[in-house]
Amino acid sequence: MTAVVFDLGKVLIDWDPRYLYRRHFGADIDAMEDFLASVCTMEWHTRCDAGLPMAENVRRLAALHPDKTALIEAWDREWPAMFAGAIAGSVRLLERLDARGVPLFAITNYPADKWAEGLAQFPFLARFRDILVSGVEKLAKPDPAIFRLACRRFGIAPETSLFIDDNAANVAAAAALGFDTHHFRGPEGLAAALSERDLIANS
Repeated sequence: MTAVVFDLGKVLIDWDPRYLYRRHFGADIDAMEDFLASVCTMEWHTRCDAGLPMAENVRRLAALHPDKTALIEAWDREWPAMFAGAIAGSVRLLERLDARGVPLFAITNYPADKWAEGLAQFPFLARFRDILVSGVEKLAKPDPAIFRLACRRFGIAPETSLFIDDNAANVAAAAALGFDTHHFRGPEGLAAALSERDLIANS
């Protein structure tokens, strides 16, 4: 492998809307889960990942659910509360790869209008040589076009690059284009996958 391409959310960054909405729903977990399954769904949020400004996405949804306007607006207004921080074990592996001089890149589904906050919030992102942000490019994983764009932008070849993601559909899309892939389920499994490929030394 001559390059490693990371996903960010749930691989290096602990992101979950539940961190935010537990503040609003308190002990009523069932109501929170119903809200996230039927109102602020991941399908809805993916429109932001694909380039729709978050304020506009929120406005459209609030018009459909006026009784839940405040909760919907919290998605934008309280966005930083969805982050629990970095996934420490994964960041340590990133640092080990960087120390060995492995070329590091990332492809992230991330709203364009929140990206500057993310860069400021997570300094370890500076270890990447380049990051392809879906909201900026108006292309989101698992669209094969974003992987093709990444290869051109990063100057890498799929067959000599390892792609790491927690989402099975994204992993499958990358594999179909010839990437070596790792379906992330935790830092321990990632460490083993990197060691098997001689990208890090056994520890």
